Amino acid sequence: MITWVVWLVLAALLVVAEVLSLTLVLGMAAVGALAAAGLAWLGVGLVGQLTAFTLVTVATLAFVRPIAKRHLRTTSSQRTGVAALVGQSATVVSTVNADAGQIKLAGEIWSARAWDGDEVIEPGARVEVVKIEGATALVLKGV
Repeated sequence: MITWVVWLVLAALLVVAEVLSLTLVLGMAAVGALAAAGLAWLGVGLVGQLTAFTLVTVATLAFVRPIAKRHLRTTSSQRTGVAALVGQSATVVSTVNADAGQIKLAGEIWSARAWDGDEVIEPGARVEVVKIEGATALVLKGV
């Protein structure tokens, strides 16, 4: 079998494995395999192909992976929509318990429930939004 085809098959298998694992490692190895396939197609020997595979894989792991990982983590200032409301403080408008209640959050009135099912939070108390479920904020007292 032609060597460059083997490298292309390896690259494809690594891409599939990356999609399944989401490790941000196997994709970098796939890039290395593509570089080796290119060199094999140009007629470079096996030692050169293996060297290129190793160097390109290590280089992409060293330079690209940290950037990719940084983009996977979003800070609260980068979140949008309801995800941006998690962690915000709010004021209780009507008593919040495990079943119902209302809070003023980001200038709007939201339905709310206590994160701790036994907790009852009286109007005027400050709370922190722990999670948003649909149009209901789950909150904790004591912000």
